[in-house]
Amino acid sequence: MSEKILDFEKPIADLEKKIEEMRMMSLDGGVDLGSEIRKMEEKLKKQIVKIHSGLSRWQKVQLARHPNRPHSLDYIKYITTDFVELHGDRYFADDEAIIAGLAMINNEKVFIISQQKGRNTKEKLRRNFGMPHPEGYRKALRIMKMAEKFKRPIITLIDTLGAYPGIGAEERGQAEAIAKNLFEMASLNTPIINVIIGEGASGGALGIGIGDRLLLLDNTWYSVITPEGCASILYRDAAKAPLAAESMKVTSKDVKELGIADEIIPEPLGGAHRAPAKMADILKKSLLRNIKALKKIPLDELVNSRIEKISKMGSWSE
Repeated sequence: MSEKILDFEKPIADLEKKIEEMRMMSLDGGVDLGSEIRKMEEKLKKQIVKIHSGLSRWQKVQLARHPNRPHSLDYIKYITTDFVELHGDRYFADDEAIIAGLAMINNEKVFIISQQKGRNTKEKLRRNFGMPHPEGYRKALRIMKMAEKFKRPIITLIDTLGAYPGIGAEERGQAEAIAKNLFEMASLNTPIINVIIGEGASGGALGIGIGDRLLLLDNTWYSVITPEGCASILYRDAAKAPLAAESMKVTSKDVKELGIADEIIPEPLGGAHRAPAKMADILKKSLLRNIKALKKIPLDELVNSRIEKISKMGSWSE
């Protein structure tokens, strides 16, 4: 059972607590409660399905932010072997909000670029809450160019509230760094797979988010701004974020229906935070399948398809 519980997860937590109490009673008291426990476990599964089948968009946002949800380093640990992290942008500094390096996924040699939020206070400050500085995006581009040189697929794991908006970041060219990444990724001569593992907000996500495939884990969201930011602008009240989330259509299902996402990756029953290892295994299979498909496409055709895909996004009228 998760240590941290969202409001709508409380009925699930209550049932889990009862099951645990029955197990302890069965062990300590020597009473066989196996049949009753199985019935409660079945009831628990039904409760999880019932709750998660009726989640609002705002509740999906909350799940994407769940404190126990796996982060990039968790997936790298579960999915890859021989991960070698590379540091620095060769201009200014090493931004620890961006983790990048070489790795193996089974027999596939890949480059991974990811955003890491951190869990405890010390790590969150170290990782700047997963909000990259311009040097983070420049580091990412350096690694992308290396992947292109060695003809290795690129996997980006996206989980950010946005690029860091501080004065220092702006002075060092935050907008230019993101814009350059968009330009370069559009024509990079190697397969690129982007995965939203939590939150995908604004240019902070796009800075490592242009590619041939966009995959979203089921309980994630992807938008130009956070629901709170949107509510602050439109309604002058960040507390109206649930209303903004509904209007913005931010969930993985919405993004797929809008023709932006290529695939929604299902999560274990109750969300990725309930079974991180299982979630990692599901993600790994999806990545290997997509890598295999993309490697069959000639590079010039791959780049042209990528540019065409980006060009078709959105709609307008004259």
